[in-house]
Amino acid sequence: MVDLVTERAASAGLDAPLLRAVGISKTYRTPDHIGRLVLERVDFTLHAGEIVAILGKSGAGKSTFLRILAGLVGPSEGQVEYRGLPVTDPVQGVAMVFQSFALFPWLTVLGNVELGLEAQGVSAAERRRRAVAAIDLIGLDGFENAYPKELSGGMRQRVGFARALVVNPDILLLDEPFSQLDVLTAETMRNDLTELWTRHRIPTKGILMVSHNIEEAVEMADRILIFSSDPGRISAEVPVALTRPRAPESAPFRQIMDQVYTLLTTVPGRDGRRGVKPAPIGTGYRLPDAPVQQLSGLVDTLKEPPYGGRADLPQLADGENLVMDELFPLIELLQLLGWANVSGGDIELTAEGRLYAAADMLSRKQMFAAALLQHVPLAAHIRRVLDERPGHRAPAARFLRELEDHLSEEEAERVLETVINWGRHAEIFAYDYDDEVLSLENF
Repeated sequence: MVDLVTERAASAGLDAPLLRAVGISKTYRTPDHIGRLVLERVDFTLHAGEIVAILGKSGAGKSTFLRILAGLVGPSEGQVEYRGLPVTDPVQGVAMVFQSFALFPWLTVLGNVELGLEAQGVSAAERRRRAVAAIDLIGLDGFENAYPKELSGGMRQRVGFARALVVNPDILLLDEPFSQLDVLTAETMRNDLTELWTRHRIPTKGILMVSHNIEEAVEMADRILIFSSDPGRISAEVPVALTRPRAPESAPFRQIMDQVYTLLTTVPGRDGRRGVKPAPIGTGYRLPDAPVQQLSGLVDTLKEPPYGGRADLPQLADGENLVMDELFPLIELLQLLGWANVSGGDIELTAEGRLYAAADMLSRKQMFAAALLQHVPLAAHIRRVLDERPGHRAPAARFLRELEDHLSEEEAERVLETVINWGRHAEIFAYDYDDEVLSLENF
């Protein structure tokens, strides 16, 4: 099979990159004027003929980065260039597809697709011709006069793709475009987009997509960027040198999957190497949204056959029907507590994790409490403050303010709620939701 990346790049006849980001940083200001760094000095180049995927956990700044590239949001530092020219506003040649469909409900399919052309001053007759052609291309012919409410989720997202493609973009920016679709519809749309790309049926010369689906990224992309968090940075790049169509069950495909799983699920300093002391985390660490009951369920699954305490992560996800956003927080918490290591795409329970797996309910609670105080600084900080206060009480707002020095208001609230739920389960502190007060009452 021909190397389609090389072929498309050669046919483009361009030496300069399609899109380039140099030293992109983004800081948001909180209402009390505290700066929160979301992205830090991100460098990126999109070449003609390639599809690039971005993976990373929630809050890593992936969507913010995509919007900066599109000219929808300005960076605090750095510069974006499209074909060598600076991007300060949305530019022709770059189109974006959102995960939320973002259709105007009062417009028909045809009206939604024509909208971008109207903004460019294209004549009514030409708008109609190009819009109908785009609708036919993405498989919605016959629905030109339907309204969004008449369409399924997959059909509405096809309208989103038609609206992007009708302007003949050089670059497509895709923000988790398949995440709100059911599994079969998402697979169909990925296959359709890949076919349009490989058969050169669309003028697009480069695609950058944010995804939360590892198999999707390996299936579609020529390289995968891994974003770390707090602040968002490109922490790793994984080339995908596989010809299309790609076979998910092939050994090379699974090897890349294992590599990506390892990069995404390894907590800093906890990469499974023996004799390496884990890197410390701070009180402002973005704790994973992992319910304790689900954590116990995953440990129970891992200890039983066919796993016996060790599992291949892609197989575990497939076998237990766990999507990335469900599995990764649980794995991260297991690593934080010292109960599992991740290496080479495998997860293995540590000696402490196997003790937890074998323990009864009461013993598990006691072990969870001890691990929480030892390995999660925020939980230990809350308990220490409560121990030192004469009344052993403190308002939750006190800890929320501290977290907002490191996280957005929304993330700070989520992290505090997470650690409160863990602390209550472990019985290391209590919480009154009516008064929003943490305490050591009944302990």
